[in-house]
Amino acid sequence: MAAVLVQVAHPLLSGTALHLATSAAVVLFCAAVLADAARRFGPATAGLVLLVAGGLGLLAEAVGTRTGFPFGEYAYSGSLQPEVIGVPLVVPLAWTMMAYPMLLAGRTLAPPGSWVAVPVAAVGLASWDLFLDPMMVAEGHWVWGDPTPGLPGIPGIPLTNYAGWLLVALVISAALHRVVPDPRRRRTRRVTGGQDLVLPAPRGTERARGSAELFVPALLLGWTWLGSTVDALVFSGRPWVALWGVVVMGAVVGPVLAHWWWASRAAPRPWRPGSRA
Repeated sequence: MAAVLVQVAHPLLSGTALHLATSAAVVLFCAAVLADAARRFGPATAGLVLLVAGGLGLLAEAVGTRTGFPFGEYAYSGSLQPEVIGVPLVVPLAWTMMAYPMLLAGRTLAPPGSWVAVPVAAVGLASWDLFLDPMMVAEGHWVWGDPTPGLPGIPGIPLTNYAGWLLVALVISAALHRVVPDPRRRRTRRVTGGQDLVLPAPRGTERARGSAELFVPALLLGWTWLGSTVDALVFSGRPWVALWGVVVMGAVVGPVLAHWWWASRAAPRPWRPGSRA
């Protein structure tokens, strides 16, 4: 909730205070994501989430600023500090904070254990940049060498940026899909006679039950999607950004939030004395 409150204050801030609030929001959201991963899958998996998503994001940004691949030519202004190998530290944390919940979203919309989850998660992750890049460019955190051609209604950002985001998002989502356990994937054990015995998922890793179990990923995705739409439409005066973002990101986040909400409603509640069976 602290991260949400920091972002709510953004329209009231400017200059250094705005830059600090931007960094603080990313750090708080990333910390919430890693805490959720640790609670669900253990501290080791949470560490892998940070190492894989943050490490690959950092590598992509470092290569991008030096070569122009895969995003296009751009440069950081130095307003976001500290930096690691020329990349603001909050940038790999931002990749991490959105890649993990988008992986859960992709798995929700894909069959159990299916690699279809990877492109779905990648599209959701890349769609976030429809909101992110216009805001960060407007705040002066980075600048593009050649911002054309761009999306209709969103000047200043080249199409190569979105293509690069999709490519990096595919790599990160595929890597996370390998290291983060999928509770819905059936396990098998070879028994005498060469037959495979299908085992239930380990205790505690069943399909998420109850709204509390889904609170962190649902809050992050829902707030980012709808909050960014309101900010672009009402506070920033960028209606085309709001339109592109709410439609493209909503194609993934909308069905996921609806699924999670119905799952929490349908989850069985513990029996209490005096309640009906």
